[in-house]
Amino acid sequence: MDHRVAAVTQALSSTLGLQGERMSKVDTAWLRMDSPANLMMIVGVWVLQPGLAREALAQRVSERLLPYRRFRQIAREDAAGAAWIDDADFDLARHVTTHRLSRRRGQGEREALQARVGQLAVQPLDHRHPLWQFELIEGYAGGSALIARIHHCIADGIALIGVMMSLVDGGAAPAPRARRAKAPANGAEDWLADTLIRPLGDITARALEVAGGGAAKSFSLMATPQQTLAGTVDQAVELAHVGAQLASDAAALALMPDDSPTRLKGTPGAVKRVAWCEPIPLDAVKAIGRAFDASVNDVLLSCVAGAIGQYLRGHGDDTTGQEIRAMVPINLRPMEDAWKLGNRFGLVPLLLPIGLTNPLERLYAVRARMRGLKGSLQPLLTFALLSVAGLLIKPAQDALLNLFGRKTTAVMTNVPGPGKKLRFCGSTLEQTMFWVPQSGTVGLGVSVLSYGGGVQFGVIADTALCPDPQAIIDGFTPAFEQLLALTLMLPWGPEPD
Repeated sequence: MDHRVAAVTQALSSTLGLQGERMSKVDTAWLRMDSPANLMMIVGVWVLQPGLAREALAQRVSERLLPYRRFRQIAREDAAGAAWIDDADFDLARHVTTHRLSRRRGQGEREALQARVGQLAVQPLDHRHPLWQFELIEGYAGGSALIARIHHCIADGIALIGVMMSLVDGGAAPAPRARRAKAPANGAEDWLADTLIRPLGDITARALEVAGGGAAKSFSLMATPQQTLAGTVDQAVELAHVGAQLASDAAALALMPDDSPTRLKGTPGAVKRVAWCEPIPLDAVKAIGRAFDASVNDVLLSCVAGAIGQYLRGHGDDTTGQEIRAMVPINLRPMEDAWKLGNRFGLVPLLLPIGLTNPLERLYAVRARMRGLKGSLQPLLTFALLSVAGLLIKPAQDALLNLFGRKTTAVMTNVPGPGKKLRFCGSTLEQTMFWVPQSGTVGLGVSVLSYGGGVQFGVIADTALCPDPQAIIDGFTPAFEQLLALTLMLPWGPEPD
């Protein structure tokens, strides 16, 4: 009875605005973005050797994860948006569970784990409690596997990598947060400043820093009226350039055409499958990049484009001249602030040349497009769009964001992880994968993660659009090996006399 009384009291207090911390408008947008086809969960897998006991996992979570307040709080929607409310009925056993895989005849352990991840990817988290869950897969491959599901409203991928790194051996819980003095309420004006203007201002500074330090410097100089006239003229010129860039990028987003209508686009269902490949050596990827004056990202994304193109041609599709658009997250926060959680990232649209079958031509096309995105302020604009979406009622938010979903085939992340393998509760973290959610009608998610000297490529797909994501995965290594073979054929030094 006490629990029910506490729950009712908590609900009334939330409704009346008497307690709880207001959720940012961007995080509110992510909270309301769930749909039957696409749940806004970041899903990750750790493979551990030797096996891990649930008691050890629960103790580590208590010591390192629960000090982040968001993992003990409920995300509660109300008339003004949403708020973070402490869960009066928090129970760690609800969030740290165990499972043993059951295998069909002829199914390997990895396929069984992939099937379990697919099942959990479409299983909603309980909104009556904090929106996260860890499931420990006991006895996997002689060790353990850990499946993590965390709702995107809690944090973005960069922040969650920082959180997960605090869980490993040698990691540390976040420093205690200093309480901010509460300013006297001044009505809607202060509310707008706290929930939109100030966060957007911080993001603007970071976006300008990412795009080019000179632009950020010119904005900071505006706050120092004692600058010389010459300095003021320089600022004006620089700001005019930034303004023109913003206008150009805004027009590019607004007028973005549809990408190619492949079988990977359409109406998703509610069944997901995941797949991943064995890691490829990161040193070999870097060698290809050096040989062809390309970045590691260029090399990996060209392999992704090659794998997707090969998959479509394998189904009899003509990919000549086709391109698909992937939305790529761009971090907009200093790494030292990752522990603050929340969402602080923008998106840039990247066209992948899936119709190019020549591996070198495909690499150069990706390289040119990636270089064309440098200096873009589109991440700032998409972050602002999400902020505005969080201010709207849900139907209006859905209509606004679906404009981008119709022009996009995939969501793609590429994250550099630790160069050496980590340990977790005494076990070695042998392999790690994660997938960010797809929104609207997008049915394909691609993740590239470097870890422990290797690069991991993973796909999550809606089965109504892509029944067999493993077939895409199977094309990744051949695309990489084609580039590696070309690299090995290049002359590596002066010819002997």
